[in-house]
Amino acid sequence: MRHVLFRLEKDRYALPLDAVREVVVAPDRYSLVPHAGPAVCGVTTLRGRVVPVVDLKKLLSLEGPSAGAKVVLLELSRRELGLLVTEVEGIEAIEKVSPAPRPSRAVKGVARVGPLTVTVLDVEGVDDAVTHSFATGPSVR
Repeated sequence: MRHVLFRLEKDRYALPLDAVREVVVAPDRYSLVPHAGPAVCGVTTLRGRVVPVVDLKKLLSLEGPSAGAKVVLLELSRRELGLLVTEVEGIEAIEKVSPAPRPSRAVKGVARVGPLTVTVLDVEGVDDAVTHSFATGPSVR
């Protein structure tokens, strides 16, 4: 199965190509979403469509500041979703995915692409994590 490979800082990740609609340059600004969790950057407009954008690094609870330059736009069953990533590296075939050392809702497993170890993300798991992020966003007093 073909996957889009991308980086979050120095770490490499992959998403199934059939779930990726396109890759765009990250916008300079986002419209804020009230009550959204910390991983939600906000929404942006792409060719007349309003798309929520999530900082994938924060969604995966990774350390360090975000440095997103690209948005990977996913075509999900319920909506479109943008994932802020550092850089997209290309498309590769991934045949075998092994279980992840630290499984999570969004991680399907790990795979080898040449000499590199790549974390393969589960599209539905990412969508569920985003939905959970919206549901458990900051409370209003």
